Amino acid sequence: RAHRRAPQPGPAARLMSFWRRGPRDEPGRDGQEQSFPEAWRTRLADRWPTWRTLTPAERTRLEDRILAFVADVRFEAARGFEVTDEMRLLVAAQAGLLVLELPGRPYRKVSSVILHPRTVVLQGARRVGDGGLVADDPYAISGQAHPGGPVILAWSTLAFEARHPERGQNVVYHEFAHQLDMIDGTTDGTPPIADAALRARWVEVCTAEFRRLRRGADHVLRPYAATDAGEFFAVATEQFFTQPGPLRDGAPELYDVLRGFYGQDPASRLPG
Repeated sequence: RAHRRAPQPGPAARLMSFWRRGPRDEPGRDGQEQSFPEAWRTRLADRWPTWRTLTPAERTRLEDRILAFVADVRFEAARGFEVTDEMRLLVAAQAGLLVLELPGRPYRKVSSVILHPRTVVLQGARRVGDGGLVADDPYAISGQAHPGGPVILAWSTLAFEARHPERGQNVVYHEFAHQLDMIDGTTDGTPPIADAALRARWVEVCTAEFRRLRRGADHVLRPYAATDAGEFFAVATEQFFTQPGPLRDGAPELYDVLRGFYGQDPASRLPG
């Protein structure tokens, strides 16, 4: 998700050309190369066990992603909540991991991250699934992604899930997977893959797995993935980065296309 083979051209290298230069090619806003505080490394090792599974080279690349994310994305606090550097760091690290091996600035359309202290209860009509059903009862969320806009996150949830990847859920991975899905203007469970053959393979595998879930078949992904194609991709991304071993063993073809898109093999980072 030695962890990885020597870099070879793959789908990540052939993604849409509008993903521009990566953070390593861009100096800090003052024109000087940015440095990553040692205290941040210590905090990540303490609050996010995934950090300790990365190779030194992967950590270096992720540090670049974190610095770019913190510089580019505005953080806002809801309901008088105070946003701290630790909160920015933990969000940026997890969002950055998803795009560690992707070119350019995949999150350039994300305007801001809005942090709430805890789960948010929303009112109003919402679409439920792909069938056009609409529900209007109050519902609680721990995260929400808006096309070309903010990502809403509940701090209590994201902090807990960062520390406990073994639970298989991660709201930051989930919502930023939606942002990757939205890059091409649609939320259809297929992120931008320029290579036609690779895209066809993605659609073939994900459609088959999604239909398995819809039929109620036993599956390594949790049932929420059957909501619609967009949620399928987001939940699969969560599983790929939090519980890659079970996903690789339980849905090997799905694991393979996710590995191809993200350019990572997180199961290889597992001990043993």
